[in-house]
Order: sequence, then C-alpha cells, then structure tokens
Amino acid sequence: MTASATTIPGYCYGDPALPPSALTPGELAELEASLLFGPDDVAALRKAGAIVADRIEAILDVWYGFVAAQPHLLAAFRENGTGEPIGAYLAAVRQRFGQWILDTCNAPHDAAWLAWQEEIGRRHHRSGKNRTDGVDAAPHVPLRHLLALVMLISLTMRPFLAEKGASAEEVDAMHMAWTKAVLLQAILWARPYVRAGEF
Repeated sequence: MTASATTIPGYCYGDPALPPSALTPGELAELEASLLFGPDDVAALRKAGAIVADRIEAILDVWYGFVAAQPHLLAAFRENGTGEPIGAYLAAVRQRFGQWILDTCNAPHDAAWLAWQEEIGRRHHRSGKNRTDGVDAAPHVPLRHLLALVMLISLTMRPFLAEKGASAEEVDAMHMAWTKAVLLQAILWARPYVRAGEF
C-alpha cells in the first residue's frame, strides 16, 4: 500500500475490521502452485511495479475505454432508473483500480491481502455491490464478465512493461507474472459466487 492509498475512498486493504478470508494459507499455496506462481514471479512483479508506477493513469485509460465501449460491462456502473453512467462511481472505482495495479505488483500474499481479495469479490457480487460507494447501480456483476476481464487486464499490460528498455526476456517474465497474479485474484474474487463448501 502506498502512503496516498489511505486517502482513496473505499480502499481498506489492511483494515483489521475486514472479515478474514475463508481460504487458508495452505489452500492459497496450492492455488499458487497450480498457477506455477513462485518466487521468480514475485521478483518479476516487483520490477513490473517499478516500471508502471508512473503509467497508472494511461493503463486505466485503456481499461476504462474498453469498458465504456462495451454496454454489457458499463451496465455495472449505470444508475437504476435513468440508465446513465454514474460518474462519481466510475471515478471512485478508478482510484481503487489504480491502487490495485500497484498492490498486484507489490503486496505480499498474506492474511490481510487475502481478506482484501474476499472484499473485492463481495463488492462485485450481490452480497456487497454498491454498498461501498452508496450508489443505486446494477446490483450484481455476473461472474462470467468478472472472469473474462482477466484477458483485457493481462494482454494490455504488456506494452506498458516494454516501455522502459527491459529486455524481451524480462518483459516476458514480468508479463507472465502479471497474468498469473491477475488470474489468481480473479479466482479469489469468485469465492462469494460459489456455494459454501464448493470453492
């Protein structure tokens, strides 16, 4: 977490009031093993974080441009009744999304991080959608859309990782680590969508 992250509305990574994740450290380790995520990926993510730290807004421009062009995705941000996109909601989520990029590159995969992934999942699911920002928007993000965005978030990062002179091998390693980390988090965000005992 960066020093400025504490001023982002609705950002509560590390808040001890967050309910803990139901996933045990051992189960997280199993997931990481299945994804071939290891120490080399952690190191590559740290390098990636240093490269993209000053490019967050440009990355978000790409992602938000895509979402804005897809009515089925923008629907999550439309006000019930009017059908108009809620600008303040989009802006608040954008701030948290920017910090999420840095967290993905730098945060340790510990209990606080797991609790935050659980909270992010809830904020997309009907059990918690709209509550953080106090909006009247779509009450639920379908899991299919949440998981499909792994591709956008993964593929579009590569050009940014290649901007500052890293070798092709370094870019490959950073991009692979980023992709694994994004998929890992999407899996964790899916937990609120799954019936008890089936995750």
